[in-house]
Amino acid sequence: MSHLQRGQGLRRSLILAVAVLLSLAANARAAERVTLRNGFTMRCDHHALVDGHMRLYLSAGEDSYIERAPDEIVAFETIPDPPAAAAPASPQSSTRATRLTTADLHEMLARAGREHNLDVDLLASVVKAESDGNARAKSRAGAQGLMQLMPGTAADLGVQDSFQPDENVRGGSAYLDALLTQYHDNLALALAAYNAGPEAVDKYHGIPPYRETRAYVARVIHEFNRRVLAREAEEKHATSAGAAQPAASP
Repeated sequence: MSHLQRGQGLRRSLILAVAVLLSLAANARAAERVTLRNGFTMRCDHHALVDGHMRLYLSAGEDSYIERAPDEIVAFETIPDPPAAAAPASPQSSTRATRLTTADLHEMLARAGREHNLDVDLLASVVKAESDGNARAKSRAGAQGLMQLMPGTAADLGVQDSFQPDENVRGGSAYLDALLTQYHDNLALALAAYNAGPEAVDKYHGIPPYRETRAYVARVIHEFNRRVLAREAEEKHATSAGAAQPAASP
């Protein structure tokens, strides 16, 4: 797959997902799994008994719901958030803040993007969400560096020192590339797997109902969208400025 093809695929995925994911981030809360007497299960945001019927609300508001007879329902179960080990990175917890210059970081991400057929703005968006550019960032769970690699993942990727920016970006980019391939360039699923692990995405057949994960995916996609639009506007402006230059005198 060419860089252009993957870029177009990611943009389509981004456009389709961004509005939904931003809504998820704004309204992220624990969901409920409903077990019906016929053996089927479904998910809802919350439930309430109204006029003798059980209303299963599909969102945080009160407008979207379906009704079931109470005796059709066997149990409600709160879908838990992931364990504390999946907590997001806390750059402030690093022992020593190490920041690269904007130019150094961009060059590093551009090189990794070329090696793994990834948009540099996507990598920059992941770095911002994971560590805010702090090469010494370390999460409560033990994830390390610019792209917050867990020690086991880093070892699998051949990263010997996650606090070395070049190594960390190389490993994180390779991992994101593999996830995009695994999920057929579905950006939202690849980001969810980067945050919560592929096992969680496969278990729930989509973005896991974890508040932190949904907020993370929305945050990265929003930042990626912002960067791409800014880049396109800059390129358009440069093209227009070039076209407006008067022709050279003979």
